[in-house]
Amino acid sequence: MELPINIKQAVPFFMVTNMDASMHFYVDGLGFTLKNTWTPRGTIEWCWLEREGAALMLQEYREGNPNIPATKGTGVAICFTCVDALALYHEFLSKGLAPREPFVGNHLWDVGLKDPDGYNLHFESPTDVPEETTYSEWIKSNVR
Repeated sequence: MELPINIKQAVPFFMVTNMDASMHFYVDGLGFTLKNTWTPRGTIEWCWLEREGAALMLQEYREGNPNIPATKGTGVAICFTCVDALALYHEFLSKGLAPREPFVGNHLWDVGLKDPDGYNLHFESPTDVPEETTYSEWIKSNVR
């Protein structure tokens, strides 16, 4: 007997050091939409963001919090499964972001970048391009 679906979504929850910088990166740069906020002191301290089928939460560390890590984003990577990661690469470049050059790994185009707090974000889409091919190599091989 198959059980009904219970778990529907995993949502990354990032603690951030500057909500304004993070909101600019995620909303203006990556194209996420602000869906919900918590403003206990008149400014956004927590928010829920969405873009298409993905969501994430941000919460700003409160001033004087002794738990702010010295090294940002250590060991954290979020992978977004996409239809066309290369289209997102060009979108992000057009918005002034600096994603790493796309490459093929595990049969996926991988477009990686870091957010203002050092969290590693990867936007990936399936491809039949050979493993470890970089975007610039692929472009050169397809120019006739």
